[in-house]
Amino acid sequence: MTNGQCFAIIEEDEHGEVFLTSGCMRFEGSHFQCKDSHKALTRRTIECCQKDFCNRDLQPTLPPLPDPENPHWLAFMISMTVCCCTLVCITVVCYYRYKWQTERQRYHRDLEQDEAFIPVGESLKDLINQSNTSGSGSGLPLLVQRTIAKQIQTVRLIGKGRYGEVWLGRWRGEKVAVKVFFTREEASWFRETEIYQTVLMRHENILCFIAADINGTGASTQLYLITDYHENGSLTDYLKFTTLDTAALLRLAYSAACGLCHLHTEIYGTQGKPAIAHRDLKSKNILVKKNGTCCIADLGLAVKFNSDTNEVDVPLSTRVGTRRYMAPEVLDETMNKNHFQAYIMADIYSYGLVVWEMARRCVTGGIVEEYQLPYYEMVPADPSYEDMLEVVCVKGLRPTVSNRWNSDECLRAVLKLMCECWASNPASRLTILRVKKTLAKMVESQDIKI
Repeated sequence: MTNGQCFAIIEEDEHGEVFLTSGCMRFEGSHFQCKDSHKALTRRTIECCQKDFCNRDLQPTLPPLPDPENPHWLAFMISMTVCCCTLVCITVVCYYRYKWQTERQRYHRDLEQDEAFIPVGESLKDLINQSNTSGSGSGLPLLVQRTIAKQIQTVRLIGKGRYGEVWLGRWRGEKVAVKVFFTREEASWFRETEIYQTVLMRHENILCFIAADINGTGASTQLYLITDYHENGSLTDYLKFTTLDTAALLRLAYSAACGLCHLHTEIYGTQGKPAIAHRDLKSKNILVKKNGTCCIADLGLAVKFNSDTNEVDVPLSTRVGTRRYMAPEVLDETMNKNHFQAYIMADIYSYGLVVWEMARRCVTGGIVEEYQLPYYEMVPADPSYEDMLEVVCVKGLRPTVSNRWNSDECLRAVLKLMCECWASNPASRLTILRVKKTLAKMVESQDIKI
């Protein structure tokens, strides 16, 4: 008898024996106890009713047995999954291997075809001379450039900068320099290639451009710029370990001025050359040739002037010039960026600093200073804009000059020249043509052969 509910439970224990149990519950909580749990560990069923002796009519039955998992079917599913994954992996590997072999065969086939454009025995000098006399004056044909780029063998790393790396390479036994740009520096690579391939760009005091190419391997892209190799390295490296006499100083300064003058000068004609400003002139970007003369390199920031439209063609590169060599008007942001002559005058300022570096290494009376960068005692090794602005613009300082320079006629003349190059007012600076003529007179007066 109950004031709540009566129940009947049938359950199966762990041995498989079945038990039927009956009873009644009080009203409190009986509603919840009559709810069977589907998560019970044993098979069981409970049924409830709400009258006295009503559970004698209840006939609960055990729930049906769950279907046992077929181990053979499970093994089959696992085997099929493994086989499918293996098949997919093998297919992918075979596809890429086939693609790689196809590309390799095509590469060698193209290389064999391209050999016809560069006969065996042709040297780089021969090819460049042919391109100069062909009438274009804008460098080697693109097909020849690509052929040379494919045939280059890199030997060793010789330099590394913010744009990429420079490797010593060989082409048919001849030494070349291979400049490999980082992918993020694609704009600089494109700009430098464009400048080098400008009509009538070739000059003995501009780094000799040979070829440019893009080598895409799928996973990465390499941007090549191939030029002449100069074992003396940059002017910075050369001056660190080499002292100069008067003749060597004038040879370096005059040849650098000749290269910069060729850049700055516009050549008029049907196939003329535009005026070009370097924008990152420094001793690190000037190379020293075997004969002791200079050639200007690294044109990734150069700007061109289109005289027909009176427009300045500024590259879309994210790079900026070197802070240590920036002109005052660049540092204090007063330069008119739409006026090409402003870029020319900024180059002249940088040239004056480079000549200062050369002059320090010129021996007079057995005395010579150790090599240093401009403003070495005034700013940190890696100066900020604020550091250079304070020294160059606010304080109006320039690199320190040794007293011994005034006692030597040649150094005194060079000192006067560099001071006129790094004047604070851009309009007061010499043009590179005037610099070139002044140095030419000094070279002639001392009977120096260049």
